[in-house]
Amino acid sequence: MKKVYIIIVLLAGFTTFATAQKKWTLKECVDYALENNIAIKQAQLDRQNTELDKSDAVGSFLPTANISARHSWSIGLGQNPLTGQIQTATQQNSNGSINVNVDIYNGLQNVNRLHRANLALLANQYQLDDIKDNTSLQVVQSFLQILFNKESLKVLKAQYEVTMNELNRTNELVKEGVVPRGDALEIEANAATQEQQIVNAENNLRLSKISLAQLLLLNDYETFDIAEGDYMIPSTTIMNNTPRQIFEKSLEVRNDVKISQTNIELAEYDLKIAKGTLLPSLSGFYGFSTTVFDSELFPTNPFFVQVSDNKTHSFGLQLSIPILNGFRSRNSVRRSRINIERAKFNLEQTKIDLEATVNQAYNDTKGALKAYEAAEKTLVARREAHKYSTERFNEGMMNSFDFSQSKQRLEAAESDVVRTKYDYIFRLKILEFYFGLPLTDFK
Repeated sequence: MKKVYIIIVLLAGFTTFATAQKKWTLKECVDYALENNIAIKQAQLDRQNTELDKSDAVGSFLPTANISARHSWSIGLGQNPLTGQIQTATQQNSNGSINVNVDIYNGLQNVNRLHRANLALLANQYQLDDIKDNTSLQVVQSFLQILFNKESLKVLKAQYEVTMNELNRTNELVKEGVVPRGDALEIEANAATQEQQIVNAENNLRLSKISLAQLLLLNDYETFDIAEGDYMIPSTTIMNNTPRQIFEKSLEVRNDVKISQTNIELAEYDLKIAKGTLLPSLSGFYGFSTTVFDSELFPTNPFFVQVSDNKTHSFGLQLSIPILNGFRSRNSVRRSRINIERAKFNLEQTKIDLEATVNQAYNDTKGALKAYEAAEKTLVARREAHKYSTERFNEGMMNSFDFSQSKQRLEAAESDVVRTKYDYIFRLKILEFYFGLPLTDFK
């Protein structure tokens, strides 16, 4: 038992260690979010309800059948059917019946309800897919935010290391009397500022990890981390399309457009169902009943003999013609027509909003690309300028303040490259998202 206990403890420790060391890839994050997101689970429950509505619609084509039974006792005065005398006695009476009804015609309401139920299932699927798309987009944004914060932290640490090397070299020059003490103090102040920036960057990184972990419904915030990798600008031809072409493609793939289109069809079937209530309905029925007596006043036949002798069959057709029901049916038709118009307006508004969003996403992506390219050019120039400033500073031809300004401009350029890089990647993924391309394919 002791060995078994030790093995269990070791396995549990290994599992915990493996979990703590797990590095989540983007695909793993997206897949896990799609499996555990609460909004997605709620949408799946809504779909189950819609499937039950379809089952109700199918069941409306089936006959309805009911069985009823009744047994009563009568104690007191009763008439003897043989002598006609009133006597006190106990009597029992049992009744049973079976009734079957079937709709033959009811204005095609059952048919239209079934078609509507199928459309509702399709609308639910579009709704579920839309929630999944939005959840995936949120995961990608949070994932890229962590990558950005990691890159920013690396840049700050590299800058701090360079600054410390410069401080050590400056202190040597101060000892040799080449540069004044104030130059070293200026670099020390710059190093202190960078230390503060590193602390802020570490906090931002931690908060971004917590944000993604919460989105994934994970409780272990402290050990959560994403996989390291060289996430470069993805190669894409999306910008070869015009905003109009991207918009037309989005009309085919975007689920919110499909939902609006399906809502129009649902409203049209609601109108057909409402019109069906204005038409005559025809149904068929069949009934079987029997009665069994038991009395002290007269002899009775055996139970099953009475069931056979006292049986009754009834069957026929029932026609119902609606004439007046307080305008409810006609008003229902009018409301359905109003709902159709409202659904059409919603579709038009969805298209207008989508076109505006696509144009905005296109312009944002185009602007983000230009900003990234400009940031790279600026960084190249700043590096050359700082290299020249370093040579002049080491030769004593530049004071510490001007050298510090040159270094700060280089640091800002390096940070701008990281910021514009991930901003462009995210803007690009949004544009590809509206074009129907996968979100996770960018490494």
